[in-house]
Amino acid sequence: MHFINIHNKSSHDQNFEVHGWNNNQNTTIKAGQTSTISAPDGSSGAIIALHDGHEGEQVEITRNAYGGNDFFDVSNIVGAGGNITAMQVGDQSTLKGDPDFMQDMDSAWHKASQSVRAQLKDFVSTDSQGNVKRIGPIKDSPELEKLVRTFANGKAYIGVGAWNGNPDNPNDNAQSTAGHGNKDILITYSDGDTSPDLAQPKQESHAAEVHGVHPAAFTETAAPATDPLKNVKLAAGSRSHVPLPTTFKGRVQRGTQLPATWVEFQISASNDGAAHGDISLEQGCDGAATIASTDGSNRLNGFTDDVLKHAPAATCTKKSDGTKAIATTVGN
Repeated sequence: MHFINIHNKSSHDQNFEVHGWNNNQNTTIKAGQTSTISAPDGSSGAIIALHDGHEGEQVEITRNAYGGNDFFDVSNIVGAGGNITAMQVGDQSTLKGDPDFMQDMDSAWHKASQSVRAQLKDFVSTDSQGNVKRIGPIKDSPELEKLVRTFANGKAYIGVGAWNGNPDNPNDNAQSTAGHGNKDILITYSDGDTSPDLAQPKQESHAAEVHGVHPAAFTETAAPATDPLKNVKLAAGSRSHVPLPTTFKGRVQRGTQLPATWVEFQISASNDGAAHGDISLEQGCDGAATIASTDGSNRLNGFTDDVLKHAPAATCTKKSDGTKAIATTVGN
């Protein structure tokens, strides 16, 4: 599983349409924050910025597609009201989009002739100072497409592309080139420069994805097992996406009773800012568990064998609910 990270660099909350993920529910990202959406391999969708109810700039993504690569592009075909870029996390060479699209659009608008402006009066919205606030669908206005190509040609999808004999601009096709493998995606939005922050942006929340059958309890390090921060109940073979603050440092286990297998992890360590995790049997073992990274580094820890099945009787005990577990190794 990989993730789409949407970083809102602007000074205001921003609403996005989400197609293909997040149960197709819109998401609002607070000013200066980053939101994370899970995006399974093979899935496709789009993240679309909304401006006064109008669809604008968007990022279209297909995860882990042909050749094991991500395919994504930045498109302004349906309009724009802000700036957006996209790249694979950790690989700036995959950056797509015009970081200053709206500023470039405003400059082109002020340089345009009166006749061009007259033709575009139904497609360009301006503020009280005459500066461009939003543009309508480029796909519906050849004159608007012509103007936008003076500054954004080859940086984003502007027309429909030269597909299936369509003689449109081939520079649009280049926006669909493959990424480098299968990684997390970073989308950056702003009213100003959307060059991505290479340092880790401040996270609104991260998410732990839990797979399994039993109830799972997330507990911070200093808290007892009976006082979890969050609980989630999973059906057989299902998974759940659990938002957690970046300050989280603790564990997840089946239920709240001991003995239990502990999955211990922290999202952002104080020494290196990275996530760390392990599987601990000090407090016993009530089944297998693994923990894995989702950033393309392919880190994996834990085990999947049914160790309870063949565990010697002398090592086993029963929880208060009657289920079998291997006893703690630390004597409590």
